[in-house]
Amino acid sequence: MFENLKERGFFQQSTHPEELSKRLKEDRICCYVGFDPTADSLHIGHLIPLMGLAHMQRAGHRIIALMGGGTAMIGDPSGKTEMRKLLTEKQLQSNIEGMLPQLERFLDFSGDAILVNNTEWLRDLNYIDFLRDIGRHFSVNRMLSFETYKIRLESGLSFLEFNYQLLQAYDFLELNRRYDCSLQMGGDDQWANIISGADLIRRVERKDAFGWTYPLLTTSSGKKMGKTEKGALWLDPKRTSAYEYYQYWVNTEDDDVEKFLALFTFLPMEEVRKLGKLQGADMREAKQRLAFETTALIHGKENTLQAQQAAQALFSVNFGEENGDKSNVPSTTIAPDRFSAGLGIFDIFQETGLCKSKGEARRLQAQGGVYVNDKRIDDPDSCLGEANLQNGEILLRAGKKRYHRLILGT
Repeated sequence: MFENLKERGFFQQSTHPEELSKRLKEDRICCYVGFDPTADSLHIGHLIPLMGLAHMQRAGHRIIALMGGGTAMIGDPSGKTEMRKLLTEKQLQSNIEGMLPQLERFLDFSGDAILVNNTEWLRDLNYIDFLRDIGRHFSVNRMLSFETYKIRLESGLSFLEFNYQLLQAYDFLELNRRYDCSLQMGGDDQWANIISGADLIRRVERKDAFGWTYPLLTTSSGKKMGKTEKGALWLDPKRTSAYEYYQYWVNTEDDDVEKFLALFTFLPMEEVRKLGKLQGADMREAKQRLAFETTALIHGKENTLQAQQAAQALFSVNFGEENGDKSNVPSTTIAPDRFSAGLGIFDIFQETGLCKSKGEARRLQAQGGVYVNDKRIDDPDSCLGEANLQNGEILLRAGKKRYHRLILGT
């Protein structure tokens, strides 16, 4: 299991790697990943922890998905240059309920897998007892040596956030006591928190515990994963449609395709390597497979097929011959009287979400990236009207790959 996950790209570093590898081969262990509910949806930044946990479950290990309803009330300073916005318990509970359907797309909770919220043990924690029993095992000097706190000291680190590492370590200890959980997994930015928990278990319980981190991925060009013109790429279909999700993956850079197939699909590595060897125009096949597999995990096969058909309709060589079904391309219905009055090109690009603002639309046009019915629009005073309608609709394009349909209302 250890070598398999390393081969797929899920390994950055671990505590006692040889001992952990041996344990995974010989025993069925219990492991966990924590998810702080700071939003009502997961995003693709959560995919590696989710996939890693899913691989562990498929290999026969017991898994725990820990919802950080308690720790999220503090806010993790890891990777942040300023303090997070504090959320109420009601907001956090609502966010957890929004995240559950996405977790269940990857993890099977029908057996002995566990879904638990750390408010169970953190909400009514006695502060004096906590300081005496847990706080005494932590060195402030050591905590300040971690990069997470070093960075925040420059901009200001609140005492509230300083407690976060203790609480996450206590989570690991509590899960160890309740479920014999001996492995915590997470992103590499969590390394300090994870090893603090493993060390706490060894000190308090005199038992072995392990930490394992995943790499923090960027694309081969250095861009942060999951960032689009519209913001984060969410796993909630209400926030990011199947079409938008599919388009993100099908436009993966060539150098990232094999790596992403290994990380974000359950395809056998033999098939991943085969697809990764494709070159030139054949690479499109690998990208389509990546987009299909990843989108199907979130949106199901039927919605993914519809997204694929929409993409093929827009990007096929014979697009101008109307040979594809564009019904699944994002669309906005416009009342006839608005067409009669004329639609300002910048206004409509902002309204449809192709640009965040009219200013961004102006900059896009200056760069030659504003298209209507596949024709570039260079006049900033252009207005869309009935003359632009083709079969009752207008196709907008921002840049090379982002489309939106304007449909004449009835």
